Amino acid sequence: MKVSIIIPILNEAATISKLLSYLVKVSSKNVVKEILVVDGGSEDNSQTLVQNLAQSHRDINIKLVTSTKGRAIQLNKGAEMATAEVLYFLHADSYPPPNFEDDIINQVKHGNLAGCFRMKFDSTHWWLRFTGWLTRFNSKKCRGGDQSQFITKKLFNDIGKYNESFVVYEDNDLVERLFAKKQFVIIPKYITTSARRYEEVGIWRLQYHFLNIHLRKWMGASSEDLYKYYKEKVTN
Repeated sequence: MKVSIIIPILNEAATISKLLSYLVKVSSKNVVKEILVVDGGSEDNSQTLVQNLAQSHRDINIKLVTSTKGRAIQLNKGAEMATAEVLYFLHADSYPPPNFEDDIINQVKHGNLAGCFRMKFDSTHWWLRFTGWLTRFNSKKCRGGDQSQFITKKLFNDIGKYNESFVVYEDNDLVERLFAKKQFVIIPKYITTSARRYEEVGIWRLQYHFLNIHLRKWMGASSEDLYKYYKEKVTN
């Protein structure tokens, strides 16, 4: 049983080389079948960096996949191209723990067909440390894409893949469907993710808007409404 790592990117020249080099260093070549970097139309040199790394690290299969922009679209494109039995979706600024691929395979062999790791930020801010601490709890309210997501390819296809109508919240939407099927486990090891978005936007401002997005979804907001709110309040 092997794993395909899928990384969606858009203008990630500042991060993608470091992540790929890390994955090459810590990954077992007998378990990780390929690393698929799915680019949504980067205008920096992200694609060139991926291609260069693919050439220099031939001991592990790194592929650049081009896609229409949109994280759910890119994730589905990567899953479609993947050839391993298990999919592992990873953000470009998140670093899984050593032996992550063995942890994932062990869970699948024990019948846990989907799940994630606990998460911690690369920040000492007390609130970000607290939100990371919350990820140990087996609740869908404590989940997010920064924790990464593993799932067998069969279950992923059976459950309907990522909903491409979501421009934001696509990870949470998938997790909600997995919780409904009682098919989700949290591996008690930590993935480390960048706090750069919080630093750019402001910790309290970004946290407030993320909570607002969750609340709006709970109250029935459409994917279009969530994206409009995110674009207006967070990206502007």
